[in-house]
Amino acid sequence: MEKVTSRDIAKMIDVSLVNPIMTEKDIIEGCEMAKKYDVASVCVKNSFVETAYKALKDTDVKVTTVISCPWGSCLTEVKVFETERAFAQGCVEVDMVQDFGHLLGGDFDYVERDIKAVADAAHKAGGILKVILENAVLTDELKVKACKICERAGADFVKTSTGYADGGATIPDLRLMRASVSGKVNVKAAGGVRSLDAALNVRAIGCARFGCTATVKIMEEAYKREAAGTLRLPEKVGDDLQGIY
Repeated sequence: MEKVTSRDIAKMIDVSLVNPIMTEKDIIEGCEMAKKYDVASVCVKNSFVETAYKALKDTDVKVTTVISCPWGSCLTEVKVFETERAFAQGCVEVDMVQDFGHLLGGDFDYVERDIKAVADAAHKAGGILKVILENAVLTDELKVKACKICERAGADFVKTSTGYADGGATIPDLRLMRASVSGKVNVKAAGGVRSLDAALNVRAIGCARFGCTATVKIMEEAYKREAAGTLRLPEKVGDDLQGIY
């Protein structure tokens, strides 16, 4: 079994601080926790990007926000503005919700143009774009189609979920997404990774990041296993994300 470090796990974590009832105090506290564990990034609502940037300044923890959350239905021009504004305020990554209504309707050209416009804005600012597919409302055929559209449009990641649909990440979906894009595109699991074992499973099948609201639990267990010399990837990963659903 391949050994990993607690830092490897920490740098997969995008701390999720996008609950609509979160206050500025909640964001600052979340950023302090993120700094303690030196995670990859903190994802906040648009209106708290500056708050997070100030809280995380001079650290290795990145700031990100979500574009057109949760339905992906904003006009392309609005998404581009959100993206440009986010980077101007301190983001280095953005997670965009694809317009899955247009995808479900078969208007694939619209979806690709929409994503490309945001990808271009993100890359112009020197940042990266993750595209949220919202797998819970898609067929497997459309998940594959969306992944291929995202890669053509210039996305850096494909991501499973917003957290607002009926389901989140699943092992079969993550495998399907990983197989549907080239090595140039990373995969992010979101919705359901609430244990270290789940985190190790998604890493083992090729995910680079996961959204997280259980950072303390996961990292404390990672430190414990690392100290014991038992922090390893599983030899096999089944279809269960660790009994999350």
